[in-house]
Amino acid sequence: MTTERVVAVSDDPPLHEAVAAATKSPPEFRTCPYPFYRTLREQAPVARLTPGHGVATYLITRYEDAHAAFADPRIGKDMHEAIDLYHALFGDACEALDDNLLFADPPRHTRLRQIAKNAFTPRHVRELRPHIEELANEFLDRCPTDEPVDLMSAFALPLPVMVICELLGIVGQERVEVLKWFSVVTRSRFSRDLKDDLAEAEHWLWDYFKSHIGHTRAHPTDDFLSMLVESEHEDGPLTDEELVSMMWVLLFAGHKTTTLQIGNCVYDLLTHPEQLRAIQNDRTLLPQAIEELLRFEGSVETSTFRYAIEDVEIGGTTIPKGSLVQIAIAAVNRDPEKFPDPDTLDVTREHLQSTHLGFGYGAHYCLGAPLARLELEVCLTALLDRFPDMVLALPSSQEGDWLKGPFPAFRGLEKLPVVLDPARTVDDWTA
Repeated sequence: MTTERVVAVSDDPPLHEAVAAATKSPPEFRTCPYPFYRTLREQAPVARLTPGHGVATYLITRYEDAHAAFADPRIGKDMHEAIDLYHALFGDACEALDDNLLFADPPRHTRLRQIAKNAFTPRHVRELRPHIEELANEFLDRCPTDEPVDLMSAFALPLPVMVICELLGIVGQERVEVLKWFSVVTRSRFSRDLKDDLAEAEHWLWDYFKSHIGHTRAHPTDDFLSMLVESEHEDGPLTDEELVSMMWVLLFAGHKTTTLQIGNCVYDLLTHPEQLRAIQNDRTLLPQAIEELLRFEGSVETSTFRYAIEDVEIGGTTIPKGSLVQIAIAAVNRDPEKFPDPDTLDVTREHLQSTHLGFGYGAHYCLGAPLARLELEVCLTALLDRFPDMVLALPSSQEGDWLKGPFPAFRGLEKLPVVLDPARTVDDWTA
C-alpha cells in the first residue's frame, strides 16, 4: 500500500498554527515545552500541525488518547508500506537501515521482536549489573572532582555506548568509527542541506555492519550479536539484511535515549534538592524515583512515527488514512487526568512503572526498558554513593542547554557541568 503524502495544513483554529510555530523550537519551547503541550492538551488534544520536517502531523497530547493510539492496529509503523510518506520525511538515504523492528507491523514485527527480546530477559539483564557497575566507577574515576566536569560527555554518554557496543561486539577503533558515522546520521537526517553526508554515512554503516556480521558468523562469541546470528525461528533465521537493520536500531535505541535520560535525571534532582535529599535519606525510593523521573522529564519527547492505515477516530478527531501520527509522550506523562499535580517532581509517587508511557505501550513497548532501568539505577547509585554533595556548576539563573525537540523526538541536555566534590562555593566556579 502506498499512502498519500500530507503537506498542507487544514483550516484549523489559529491556536494550532501558533503552537506549530512554537514546536519549530524557539528557545522558550526548547527550554520548557510543557506550557505549549498543556495548551494543546486542553484545547486541541489531537492537533494537526506542521513541524520543522515539513510534513503535516497529527500530534496526540492526552494520556487516554495516547494509550488508545499506541494499541490501535489501524495506526501502523511499517513506513515501507507508506513509502511516499517515508520519503517525504527522510528521503531515501536510510531506507535500508530503517527496514527494522522499529518500523514493522505484524507478522514481521512479531518475528523480529521474538528473536531480539532474548537479549533483554530479566536474567540476562541481571547478569549485566556487575559489569555496568564496574564501568560506572571506571568512568567516574576519570572525572576531576574539584572542578567542573561535563557529566554528559564524561559519564552519561560513554557508559551506555560501551554497554551496547559490547553487546554487539563492536570494540576498539571500530567503535570510534561507528559512533562518528552514527552521529552524522542523527545530525543530518532531517536536513535537506546534508543529504550527501547522510547518504555517505548510511552506506558506511551498512557496509560495516554487513562485514561485522560476516566476521561474527565465522567467529561467534558469547555476545548478543552472536546469539542473533545463530538464532532460529519457525519462519527461519534472520537474514543479513535483517541483522544489519537490527544492529542499527539496537545501537540507536540502546545508547542515545539512556544517555539523555541519565542527564535529565541528574539535572532534575540537582534542581529539586528536596527530592534528592529524600532519595539520599531512603535509598529504597530509588526505583520508584527513576519511574517518576522518566515521567517528569523523559528523554523521548515524542514517539517514533506512525501513520493511519485507514481513517481512525482518536479523542473525537478523525485522522484520515495516510496521515502521519505522533504521540507527545512529554505531554501525556503530564496529563493531570492521569497524574495528579503532574508538573511537580515527587519521588514518592507510586505505581508508575505500569502507567507512565516513557517506554511506550503495546506491541512496540521498548524492548530495552529493563536494561535502561538498570543503567539508570547503577549510574544514580554510583553518583549518590561517591558524590553526595555534587552540585551544578551553572549560575542559578542559567537554564540547561536543551536539545531541540520534539522533532527530532528527543529531549535532553547538550552539556551538564557539575562539580562532583565541591571544595569551593558555586560562585567561584561560575564567576
